[in-house]
Amino acid sequence: MEQARSLDVRKKFAGNLKDGVKNLHPAYFAMVMATGIVSIASGWFGMRSIGIALFWLNIVTYCILWLMTLARLIWFCHNFLSDLGDHQRGVGFFTLVAGTCVLGSQFVVFPQDFRIATPLWFLGILLWILLIYSIFTAFIFKETKPSLAEGIHGGWLLVVVATQSVSVLGGLLVPQFELFYREILFFTLAMWLIGGMLYIWMISLIFYRYIFFKVSLSDLSPPSWITMGAMAISTLAGTTLITNETRSILLQEMLPFLKGFTIFFWATGSWWIPVLIIGGIWRHIYKRYKFIYDPLYWGLVFPLGMYAAATFQLSTVVTLPFLYEMSRFFIYVALLAWTATFFGLVHSLLSKFIGKSFQTR
Repeated sequence: MEQARSLDVRKKFAGNLKDGVKNLHPAYFAMVMATGIVSIASGWFGMRSIGIALFWLNIVTYCILWLMTLARLIWFCHNFLSDLGDHQRGVGFFTLVAGTCVLGSQFVVFPQDFRIATPLWFLGILLWILLIYSIFTAFIFKETKPSLAEGIHGGWLLVVVATQSVSVLGGLLVPQFELFYREILFFTLAMWLIGGMLYIWMISLIFYRYIFFKVSLSDLSPPSWITMGAMAISTLAGTTLITNETRSILLQEMLPFLKGFTIFFWATGSWWIPVLIIGGIWRHIYKRYKFIYDPLYWGLVFPLGMYAAATFQLSTVVTLPFLYEMSRFFIYVALLAWTATFFGLVHSLLSKFIGKSFQTR
C-alpha cells in the first residue's frame, strides 16, 4: 500500500512538473534579469557577499530556465510557437536576451571571467537577432490582430531592455577586444541608439493607450514598471559608453551628446516612478487587487534594481554626489522587493509541487 502511494506521489509530482514546463511564461527569464542586476548593484554598494550569493543563485536559475524552455520547445512546440506570435506574451521572450546579457555582466563584475561573459554576449546578440525579427515579423503579417487597447502593454518595452543589455555587456567587454575595440564600441553605440529609438516608438503607443482607453487592472500589472526600467538600463548603457570615451575618437566627439541623452533617459525613467506608484495604489488599495505570486512580479524587481545601478553609475560619470544617496535608497528597496518576490516563488512551488503531491497521503 505504501509503495503504491509513493508511486502515486511521484506520478503527481511529474505531472505538476510537466504542467509547469507546458505553461512556462516566456517572460520568466525576468527572474534572471532581476537577480542579476540586484546582485551587481549590491556589489557596487559594498554588499559583496550578497552580490556573490545572488550571482551563484542566478547561474542555477539561468540553467534551470533554459532546460525548461528547451523542454517546452521540444514537448510543447505548438504552445511555444503560439506564444511567440502572441501580442500579449510574445515580447516576454526578450527576457532571454536581457537575462543572458545581465548574467554575462555578472561574470564581468564578480569573478571577472571574460571567458564565460564573452560567449554569453555573443549568445545574447544571436538571440536578439532571432527574436526581434521573428516576433515582429509574426506581429506584422498575422491575419488576426488585437486592437491597440488589447495588444500593447508596458511589457513591450522589454525589446528596449534586451537591446540595451547587449550594449551594456558589449561596453564592459571592450578591453578584451584589443584588435577590434573600435568596431565593438561602434556596435554598442549603435545598439544604444536603436534602444532609444525603439523606446520612443513604443512609449508613444503605450502612453496613448493609457490616456485614451479605459485602464484595467491588467494594464497596471508589474510589467508596467518596464516603462521605467527600459530608461534605467538605457541610462546604464549610456554611462558605459561614457566610461569608454577615451578609447574612441568618435565617442570623444559625441561626449556632450552622450551625457545629454544619458541624463535625458534617467530623467524620463525618474518621471515614471511616481506615476507607477500611484497606479499601484489604485490597483491594490482602491481596487483591492490581492498580492498573489506571479512570475511577472520579477518585471517589477528588475526596474528597481536597474534604477539603483544606473543612478549610481550616473552619479560617477557626471560627478553628482547627491545622486549616489538616491541610488543607495533604491538598492534597499530593490533588495526588499527581490526578497518578497523570491519567497512568493518558493511558497508557490511548495504549494504546487509538494503540497499537491502529498495531499493523497
